[in-house]
Amino acid sequence: MTQDTQPNEPVAKIGTEGVADIPIAHNERVLSGLLGQTVFAACVLFTAMHLYALNVAPIETWAFRIIHVAGGLAVGFAITAAMTLDRSPGEVRIGRAEWFALIPSVGAIGYASFCILYAWIMRETRGTPPADWVMVHLSWSLVIATAIALISSWVWRSSSRSIHWADVVLIAASIIVAAFLLFVLNRWRMAAGTPFVGQTEFFISAVGVALIMELTRRVAGLALIIITAVFLAYAFAGPYLPGLLEHRGYSASRFFTYLYTDNGILGPTTAVSSTYIILFITFAAFLQASKVGDYFINFAFAAAGRARGGPAKVAVFASGLMGMINGTSAGNVVATGSLTIPLMKKVGYRPRSAGGIEAAASTGGQIVPPIMGAGAFIMAEITGIPYTEIAIAALIPAALYFLSIYLMVDLEARRDGMEGMHKDEIPQFRKLVKQVYLFLPIIILIGTLFMGYSVIRAGTLAMVSAAVVSWFTPHWMGPKALLNALSLGARMAIPLIAVCACAGIIVGVISLTGVGARFASMLLGIADASHLLALFFAMCISILLGMGMPTTAAYAVAASVVAPGLQQIGIPPLVAHFFVFYYAVLSAITPPVALAGYAAAAISNTDPLKTAMTSFKFGLAAFIVPFMFFYSPALLMDGTWVEILRVAITAAVGIYLLAAAVQGWFLNGIANLVQRVLLLAAALSMIAGGWMTDLAGIGIGGLVFAWQAAALKSKPSVSG
Repeated sequence: MTQDTQPNEPVAKIGTEGVADIPIAHNERVLSGLLGQTVFAACVLFTAMHLYALNVAPIETWAFRIIHVAGGLAVGFAITAAMTLDRSPGEVRIGRAEWFALIPSVGAIGYASFCILYAWIMRETRGTPPADWVMVHLSWSLVIATAIALISSWVWRSSSRSIHWADVVLIAASIIVAAFLLFVLNRWRMAAGTPFVGQTEFFISAVGVALIMELTRRVAGLALIIITAVFLAYAFAGPYLPGLLEHRGYSASRFFTYLYTDNGILGPTTAVSSTYIILFITFAAFLQASKVGDYFINFAFAAAGRARGGPAKVAVFASGLMGMINGTSAGNVVATGSLTIPLMKKVGYRPRSAGGIEAAASTGGQIVPPIMGAGAFIMAEITGIPYTEIAIAALIPAALYFLSIYLMVDLEARRDGMEGMHKDEIPQFRKLVKQVYLFLPIIILIGTLFMGYSVIRAGTLAMVSAAVVSWFTPHWMGPKALLNALSLGARMAIPLIAVCACAGIIVGVISLTGVGARFASMLLGIADASHLLALFFAMCISILLGMGMPTTAAYAVAASVVAPGLQQIGIPPLVAHFFVFYYAVLSAITPPVALAGYAAAAISNTDPLKTAMTSFKFGLAAFIVPFMFFYSPALLMDGTWVEILRVAITAAVGIYLLAAAVQGWFLNGIANLVQRVLLLAAALSMIAGGWMTDLAGIGIGGLVFAWQAAALKSKPSVSG
């Protein structure tokens, strides 16, 4: 029974319906009528095009990525505004000053559209290239139209029920950039990033970069934009910087065209977003549309809801599972935390702890195989290591992370005397067991991957199975529901498409300037003094680069800067990239910029920084685990089964001792300050992975155990 429920009072069952739904952002439009149907159709076609190209008829690589980015920009500008929308029922009228911006911008984009259309018609019908003036006029008019529209979208607010004229211009500009790149694609492959490009190519690529950065600002905030702007400034300031950061500099035309190649925007990050991310985001949309995602959360409540501190343990399971699929820590906090955080507060968790638990669990979902929030796919793309090998290597570290959070939650519930939820508040387990077939999409995904199917084929089969299992539930997915799922997949994918393209800009700068190689040589110098110091420095840089950024972008940037340096000091590629990936993920709960912690604070109605600190405490074990990769590669399944089993068991014991030290509760009693210090020392010894340190940890833990047992035995029993 919960603390707030009396024996004879009726108990309200929790409402988990729609928990997995993605909430509407403050600047996201809700379109209806013909306009809404048009955007809906565009979203369906965008997702369907990807699924068709991935499974049936492949499109040439560069062309596919150009279309992918352009489609993402067009849909993104249609559904998101530059600022908070006016959601009042009345119409937002265009003022006189706004007309002075609208007329030249619309006129310029209209002329640019005419130029690119004329160029295509001339080549396709007459087989001759257009006159030089056509492309020159195209580039100038495109720059003018885009500049005015960008500024106007920041100055004038728009209604939530219509697309602002400035965003219509930006949509057209996104399509024109792609049309130009496709028109000159053969030459672009050879000339981009070289001295042979001219002013026209510079203008087009610069407009493309500006559009990507603007959509990223709208969907992911300023953090990634500020980091990108610093890298862009570095590309031009290099000749004036000292020492390690110096480079010879590049012309604007060479630099911006280089960014729009497979070394930058069209490189590994967009390769992943145009294949694996769009596929698995659509898979998540199918799970949401078929209500399978809600079943996952219901199952977690039925399994753990009545346990001590039940809602917190539910959050650990449910948020970890949903976070694995949807690929964003903060987004998952908002989706599942809206239910779990109030329930945690209800059973006795402090608001700060409730928010911290949800943030830590949602962040941990990014390291759970087989999907790992799309991070596994980027790692496979960058390293060339088979995806299945990466997924297997992630098993033990992910288990240790969630074991840590679970133990933290349980020990806090023990310490504060909490209880679980009432049996009438949670779904009945015996009824949910009858629907266990709803786990079939995840089982098919895992099974097909390890049977040797490609990731694309496995993801597609899992997506189809999500629709099929819905036919055995009240939420039957017919043609309309399937179209809704395809549309939802596009809407959910837009933030990650923008973020991956923006991360590609940073990767392009790193590749062109060679700053990654310089950083690697610096790490090599530090490693001469101490490998531990080099790893600590790499940890700090990975967290710093990842702060405020979604997982995919954080890992892509850190992998370009830090991972090569770790490999150069002798660390195997898999260990180096897992090390970087973990800290890029954990930046979401690392103060002072902890996006997941801040999102949880908004729901739990508590101080953001304190909530971020609490989420850092609950995820503390994950900050230690990556160092274990270096000292105990068996944690990544690299070793004999005896080695793997020994390291896993001793690390798990160490995790328990660490949780006891942090929470101040060991066995059945409060641990005093000295005992907590001893427990921390024992935990670090057990986690280290060597035989001697394991024995030392067991010895110290045994000492504290004996101390606690003696203290408990000496306490007088309390009768009555």
